[in-house]
Amino acid sequence: MSGATSLLDAIAGVGTDRRGGYSRHGFDRAEAELREWFTAEATARGLDVHTDRNGNLWAWWGEPGPDAVVTGSHLDSVPGGGAFDGPLGVASALAAVDLLRAEGFTRSRPLAVAVFAEEEGGRFGVPCLGSRLLAGTLDADTARTLRDTDGVTLAEAVKARGVAPEHLGSDPETLGRIGCFVELHVEQGRGLVDLGTPVGLASSILAHGRWRLSFSGEGNHAGATALADRRDPMLPAASLVLAARRAAASVPGARATVGRLVPTPGGTNVIPSTVDVWLDARASGDGETRHVVAEITEAAREAAEAEGCTVAVREESYTGTVTFDSTLRDELAGVLGGAPALATGAGHDAGVLAHHVPTAMLFVRNPTGVSHAPAEHAEADDCEAGVAALARVLAHLAGAPC
Repeated sequence: MSGATSLLDAIAGVGTDRRGGYSRHGFDRAEAELREWFTAEATARGLDVHTDRNGNLWAWWGEPGPDAVVTGSHLDSVPGGGAFDGPLGVASALAAVDLLRAEGFTRSRPLAVAVFAEEEGGRFGVPCLGSRLLAGTLDADTARTLRDTDGVTLAEAVKARGVAPEHLGSDPETLGRIGCFVELHVEQGRGLVDLGTPVGLASSILAHGRWRLSFSGEGNHAGATALADRRDPMLPAASLVLAARRAAASVPGARATVGRLVPTPGGTNVIPSTVDVWLDARASGDGETRHVVAEITEAAREAAEAEGCTVAVREESYTGTVTFDSTLRDELAGVLGGAPALATGAGHDAGVLAHHVPTAMLFVRNPTGVSHAPAEHAEADDCEAGVAALARVLAHLAGAPC
């Protein structure tokens, strides 16, 4: 069997895009190929693989049962993402199973590797889609009607991949099998670089969410319409981008980002009739995050009114501050010889599950500090250190209560 980096090398050609990164989205062709890869690798290790009602994959070492130790991550990416975000956790889980078997480890509890669907929300707009549906924190009827940029609904997309859309939703039986969950992930930042250590633990996740602001004005001719006669929704949309930076800068540690803006109809010589803007906002607490968003949306409304436009605001997803189980974190820090604990601004399936089961995260050092972009990286030695750390953690947990 192969180490984590060899496993990643095997999928390096899947879902590459013209920007130099990867675009692998939930239930699309690239992600389906990765799911087939995972199923083949897990089956080759004697793991029993099945797909749950929400399209999440589970590979069991031993009979599925309650109080299981579960690890894993996701295989999808953001548009133009890096090679490590998600797949490193999946590859490391498989490699950790190899290492445990090579060491003659005998389980006393069920152990599973999970692959969660559409963690990034790159296709249907809702992050951690598979884990939210599993946990019942996303309404199934709402989820089924989510559409991608081509107008394909989630119901249509999952049906095309063999998942029954009518069965999407809360899955207490599957959730109830998880005794504890540990997700390994490439670090999204430079905390471990500055600390000079290859592996760390997560302490918390910033409160974060996504909002869609839809500006409506009047479509018209770019050359024939005098400035005084315009109701151009692009102007308040542009004001929102600047307001996001100002609002986030006023709250220590807050972040606000506009990474997607879609004008309709999108012609160079056309004043758009509508502009949709997606806002990502994060801060250390729920109150701070809500404050930042309120400041931004108020600025957006004022700018829209000044241009004779309107704006509609819709919250597409929100996750409050996550503090990982301190008892489990401290226990794993001891297992790993005092690995440092770091807060993160990035959301994860582990953050969703943390509200339901004891959950922990391991981070592997990222020398660039860059994530969600092609420059995302982890050195081979650090990846293998992550595998060794995960194997120690799984060996400890599989013989002790979470």
